[in-house]
Amino acid sequence: MIDYRKIITIEPGKRGGKACIRNMRITVNDILAWLASGMTFAEIIEEYDELNYDDIIAVLTYASDRENRIYQVAL
Repeated sequence: MIDYRKIITIEPGKRGGKACIRNMRITVNDILAWLASGMTFAEIIEEYDELNYDDIIAVLTYASDRENRIYQVAL
């Protein structure tokens, strides 16, 4: 299992403090939006060669964890 905490970074002042991939300017939301639009992992990695498979899995794990935490707090 991939530890997203080693891949997802948050820096004040970079992309408005949004969660990014390995200190890059590509956000978690960017990747989620590309996936939602129908892009495959391979297409994303081909288009953005600085990304890799583990980065995309980390994004999905991060999003799932965030959703879980929001749901638990709401109860």
